[in-house]
Amino acid sequence: MTTWIQSVIDGIGPLDERAMREAEERLGQLTKPPGSLGRLEALAVRLAGITGVAVPPAPLKKAVVVMAADHGVCEEGVSAFPQEVTPQMVLNFLNGGAAINVLSRQTGADVVCVDIGVKGELKHEKLLSRKVRPQGTANIARGPAMSRGEAERAISVGMELAVELYGQGYRLLATGEMGIGNTTPSAALLAVLAGLDVKEAVGRGTGVNEEGLLRKQDAVLRAIETNRPDPGDAMDALAKVGGLEIAGLAGLILGAAAKRCPVVVDGFISSVAALVACRMAPSARDYLIPSHLSGERGHRLVLQELGLEPMLHLEMRLGEGTGAALCFPLIDAAGGVLREMATFDSAGVSRG
Repeated sequence: MTTWIQSVIDGIGPLDERAMREAEERLGQLTKPPGSLGRLEALAVRLAGITGVAVPPAPLKKAVVVMAADHGVCEEGVSAFPQEVTPQMVLNFLNGGAAINVLSRQTGADVVCVDIGVKGELKHEKLLSRKVRPQGTANIARGPAMSRGEAERAISVGMELAVELYGQGYRLLATGEMGIGNTTPSAALLAVLAGLDVKEAVGRGTGVNEEGLLRKQDAVLRAIETNRPDPGDAMDALAKVGGLEIAGLAGLILGAAAKRCPVVVDGFISSVAALVACRMAPSARDYLIPSHLSGERGHRLVLQELGLEPMLHLEMRLGEGTGAALCFPLIDAAGGVLREMATFDSAGVSRG
């Protein structure tokens, strides 16, 4: 592991217990029965611990980071969509026409799109071009996805972007991704890191039929048998059976945690990236806010492995960061309650 990556990991501190106590005390003084706002109150306390600020001064500046990359395992027929859709959708993001753009506009968030390994050349004034491998990953069913050095570079891309966005005033990040075929390496990583049977980890992704599902399961099984990733070494597993956008998101999570910046985790692929990050730095888990439970088979298992409970259950499975964006209003609401709600004393209301 590079010195830079290790230094970022070493910089991830514990939650601020003082700020959490102050937030809890304030919640107890507000004009409501104790605990009556349920998980919204728990979220408010968690945000205080992450940011170190008991009462946020204003809604946090938000960005959804969409990491995009291609996957050689598409050669195995694991997706219902052709690989050409990856660059086409990236341009759709950049032009503001995708679901994540719509939801981000409604929730006051910016969309930051990163080409970390899309096959072919993409040009757009809003695109962040941070390619690690020009053609995306290699076919994991036949060999390693990338070298360990490339996996480290992809993680560094995410870390550096977290620092960059923090410097631009962003204080709330969400994970998004785009990459045709990327539920396959995500399932492979889940199976390896959580010790699961391949059939438990592999779902239908973009909606493959029964024959396609069997091809996916076979591709993941061959990937694990061929590459023999080490379940005790997340970087090894990432390099052998992972994806560039997964690595980039893992790095984003680690970099954000080191800056005490909360990260809203989207669906299956993003949660697998979170699992990789937490295997590298267990303390990073404290900085994660799980958004929703995806309809993808393995998502519940990843969240269980992380010990996280999602806020929303909407049967979504789109990716892009869409589920995470929908949680931004809940996070704003949690901060707003602490900041704007009257206390019993200030409102002249008798306590129970």
